[in-house]
Amino acid sequence: MKYMLLIYEDEKGWAKFSESERQQFFGEYMQFTKEVRDSGHYQAGAPLQPTSTATSVRVRSAKRVVTDGPFAETREQLGGYYLVDAKDLDDAIGIAARIPSARWGTIEVRPVMEVPAPAGS
Repeated sequence: MKYMLLIYEDEKGWAKFSESERQQFFGEYMQFTKEVRDSGHYQAGAPLQPTSTATSVRVRSAKRVVTDGPFAETREQLGGYYLVDAKDLDDAIGIAARIPSARWGTIEVRPVMEVPAPAGS
């Protein structure tokens, strides 16, 4: 079963790290990603640009409304994700607990809805 591991953390916290701490953190992520790839769980993953680069789109009364920034102000922001193939929720939680940001942020584990291919595809 596929699971999205959504990485939430306070993006302002990054500024509190020294350059050597940032490099160490980046190294931990590279090691984690290698381990998840080597284990066969990895499907996809990527860090996201800061929320200051986000654009939100809504359609209200048939009109498109575009605003700068994320949908809502929150204490933690979505900073990246991993899509993994895990045998069950416990397996996915075990993988999520190894993500470096789990030490100070939150990793949301959410099953991906399997949608059957349209007939004739």
